[in-house]
Amino acid sequence: MNGPGFDLARVRGDFPILKQEVRGRPLVYLDSAATGQKPQAVLDALTHYYTYDNANVHRGVHILSERATQAFEDARETVRRFLNAKDAREIIFVRGTTEAINLVAATYGRKHVGPGDEVLISAMEHHSNIVPWQMVCDAAGAKLRVIPVDEQGALRMDAVDALLTERTRLLAITHVSNALGSVNPIKELVAKAHAKNIPVLVDGAQSVTHFPVDVQDLGCDFYAFSGHKLFAPTGIGVLYGKLSMLESLPPYQGGGDMILSVTMEKTVYNRVPHRFEAGTPDMAGAVGLAAAIRYLEGVGLSAVAQHDQWLLAYATQALESVPGLKLVGTAPKKTGVLSFTFGDIHPHDVGTILDQEGICIRTGHHCAQPLMQRFGVAATARASLALYNTPEDVDALVKGLHKVKEVFA
Repeated sequence: MNGPGFDLARVRGDFPILKQEVRGRPLVYLDSAATGQKPQAVLDALTHYYTYDNANVHRGVHILSERATQAFEDARETVRRFLNAKDAREIIFVRGTTEAINLVAATYGRKHVGPGDEVLISAMEHHSNIVPWQMVCDAAGAKLRVIPVDEQGALRMDAVDALLTERTRLLAITHVSNALGSVNPIKELVAKAHAKNIPVLVDGAQSVTHFPVDVQDLGCDFYAFSGHKLFAPTGIGVLYGKLSMLESLPPYQGGGDMILSVTMEKTVYNRVPHRFEAGTPDMAGAVGLAAAIRYLEGVGLSAVAQHDQWLLAYATQALESVPGLKLVGTAPKKTGVLSFTFGDIHPHDVGTILDQEGICIRTGHHCAQPLMQRFGVAATARASLALYNTPEDVDALVKGLHKVKEVFA
């Protein structure tokens, strides 16, 4: 595997937070699967918006509202291009992946899932792609079915055909496991589901940061992701939905901007996408998200994917050399997520000692408790990589793990 495909030192310099020292040591940030850091370009875009353009959108005739509306709708077009959606109306701004999935659950699920029906998910889902479907199934008298994973953490594709039945109303599946890094074959899964007229929702929270995503090529009906993992602000996210699907669904919430007219007797709902964007949206968040996408496109999405695989290979080899460490999730196709256990040392203790060395990782069940149960562990330690991480970050992690071993010797 070749190097990162871009000037790593320059990219790293674009992220101001990484220049600091913590606890007397250079910051080593290995928790990007939880939230990504923000490049200066995003910070500048937010400052510019609030300094010069801040106003409510879609409602005002004054110049600030016009500029804010233009920036907001330009951001929608930027996301459309980023995902290669057909139409900007297929892009709905939400708070994040969780709200996007809940939106589909509350609209598509309420309309199409009934008694005796089934919703199919996988054993590697984040809680945000489990709990909403449990709620839908409980309310409708339907059943939640689960695609198992193998010992490596890869989806059991041999089980999929039998689980997609005439009762299945939706397949809701993650593109990349947040806890393992496993990459699922979405295009193949969509083809299998569509052959039986079953729509597919994809949780893309962990995928858009690691490799290009083309929703038309994948063929999925819905695709969700969060801005904050994509180096954009918190509180902004996206639901992509095929236009024909969105136009068939009822609103998610009621309020301003999702209406065309209101009387005390009847409300006429707005057109897509505004039908699903009730109330004042996160205008600045959308502007920041567009800036993050432009930044990534400037670095090069293919180069980012190359860096991910290059550094993942380096980190995998480095961690496998640490005595007593066991990687959890070794699927043949995965992204820069390394979950592990370390002998009988509790993951929280691992994370606490690494923190003293200036190293930030994630410990716990990663909002994937059923997956932890599948592997017989209560929790793991997780180091997750992004475009600004270096081999030196990995070396610092390995050195820190040896310090953990010394403390518990």
